[in-house]
Amino acid sequence: MNPGERARKGWLRALYDWVLQWSGTPQASPALFVIAVAESSFFPIPPDVLLITMALARREMALRFAFLCSVGSVIGGMIGYGIGLQFLDWIGRPLLDVYGGWDSYHRIQDLYRTYDVWAVALAGFTPLPYKVFTIAAGAFRIDFLAFVGVSLLSRSARFFLIAWLVQRFGPPLRKWIERYFNWAALAFAVMLIGGFVLVKILF
Repeated sequence: MNPGERARKGWLRALYDWVLQWSGTPQASPALFVIAVAESSFFPIPPDVLLITMALARREMALRFAFLCSVGSVIGGMIGYGIGLQFLDWIGRPLLDVYGGWDSYHRIQDLYRTYDVWAVALAGFTPLPYKVFTIAAGAFRIDFLAFVGVSLLSRSARFFLIAWLVQRFGPPLRKWIERYFNWAALAFAVMLIGGFVLVKILF
């Protein structure tokens, strides 16, 4: 690992710890909402980590936390859409440069050409870079209402599933969620898309 990569990982770890420290404060719920907003357009740490910690601490509130996370994430997605639509050169390009997102951006363009707004659903539920998809959706002028609807569906599905798992199974499931949930979500999305493709081929 070169010094630049070590510095980047150290910076991300510090930011990750900073996000987690909000869980033990009276401002935990507003912090979760703000982080969910920010992550959908520019912030690197997903709100999942704070959602899991807060849901474990207050399992009876897990679904409420998921609601806050979902609404915040969709609002953040709308901000990302606006950046791509109106401010791609001024804000969008620097953000994509920071996150090394230009290669992803061009691949996402192909996804939008093939799947239109449903590409957002794929990013909203899986570990794909949702913020890059939201910026790209604006840049490619995807239908805004469809974008919001699909974002709400996919983001809610992700966060409510995480909250339900934590509420139902508690601390023993935390390591599994943190280690394997993204892979499970990606596998589910691949199977779903494969099913659609198969139906299209057969019928």
